[in-house]
Amino acid sequence: MATARVGACLLVAVMCLSCGAAAAARSPEARMHRHLKRLNKPAVKSIESPDGDIIDCVHISHQPAFDHPFLKNHTIQMRPSYHPEGLYDESKTSSADGEKPMVQLWHQNGRCSPGTVPVRRTKKDDLLRASSFRRYGRKRHTVANPMSVDPAMLNEGGHQHAISYVQGEKYYGAKATINVWDPKIEQPNEFSLSQLWILGGSFGEDLNSIEAGWQVSPDLYGDNNTRLFTYWTSDAYQATGCYNILCSGFVQINSEVAMGASIFPLSGYSGSQYDISILIWKDPKEGHWWMQFGKEYVLGYWPSFLFSYLADSASMIEWGGEVVNSQPDGVHTSTQMGSGHFPEEGFSKASYFKNIQVVDSTNNLKAPRGLGTFTEQSNCYDVQNGNNGDWGSYFYYGGPGRSSNCQ
Repeated sequence: MATARVGACLLVAVMCLSCGAAAAARSPEARMHRHLKRLNKPAVKSIESPDGDIIDCVHISHQPAFDHPFLKNHTIQMRPSYHPEGLYDESKTSSADGEKPMVQLWHQNGRCSPGTVPVRRTKKDDLLRASSFRRYGRKRHTVANPMSVDPAMLNEGGHQHAISYVQGEKYYGAKATINVWDPKIEQPNEFSLSQLWILGGSFGEDLNSIEAGWQVSPDLYGDNNTRLFTYWTSDAYQATGCYNILCSGFVQINSEVAMGASIFPLSGYSGSQYDISILIWKDPKEGHWWMQFGKEYVLGYWPSFLFSYLADSASMIEWGGEVVNSQPDGVHTSTQMGSGHFPEEGFSKASYFKNIQVVDSTNNLKAPRGLGTFTEQSNCYDVQNGNNGDWGSYFYYGGPGRSSNCQ
């Protein structure tokens, strides 16, 4: 009997330990640890940026993209089969103000070696700011639909835009030189960004979108730095896609430029102006959508299988700014778009996009035809198109948000 009682006690103890271990594995702390392990791959080298970021140099075949089941046996494309024709036409890309070279802040403390890719390390605090681990690195919003008859419908979720756009043809890419600023953000859950959108499908639940530009997002990054970013979705931001490389999808090949890292230097009001150049195009041979940063850095690609409509071509291209207006205290946010100044203030005061182009079916870069503009509330954020010999097709955009005319 005594032996039986001892055995029973031992069994209960083992069961309790097992229950405790299972409960610990399900705890928020354990789930956070597992999620961080999925996001942060083993590093060959780590570099601490002056802004507090840690950039991990990860072996190119160990990057987050390869968590995708379709990419398990994927052979990395180390270069696109084709670049768009006319990419280095200096008559289109030169400008009187003398575009200055751009770098990222972490470059001040080191570089990643060939064969590795720089990945901004996700920290515990990043996950704690998110509404859930599952939603971290994802966004909920509608893309500006200039064809809507009711602009109020486009302010769903508090997102507001000031954009130029083209639609009505098949587009195989887009390019722009984007003026870079550090707009002020009123609330941590708001952001301000300037980007280009490659869009396919309708504006319902089937929307495909590839996006790239710069953003200030305290909620995502934990600070007010201006950062290079990308985004993609194949189902209107419901279950697919993410910022940067916070999920499987985008395949990075470049060792120099980190998605989500701080851009340096930035433009100043009535001071020096700094730009970044972004090109996204569809490789006519492989079908992947490639991204290039500046004249030198081909960053990587979104594999064609990620998309339905964009597996063929885009039906609309948009360029411009977007902010979140959470209406703090029931009034319009003072979160700035662009430089925080209206288009009519012009160069060195208002933010701009210049040399905006599309890639046509013959893989040629050309000026967009029938360029339109759209904004939900032009008294808060506005946009004005222009064209000249130095800048090609361009526009100024942005605004301060809340003011005497914007309530």
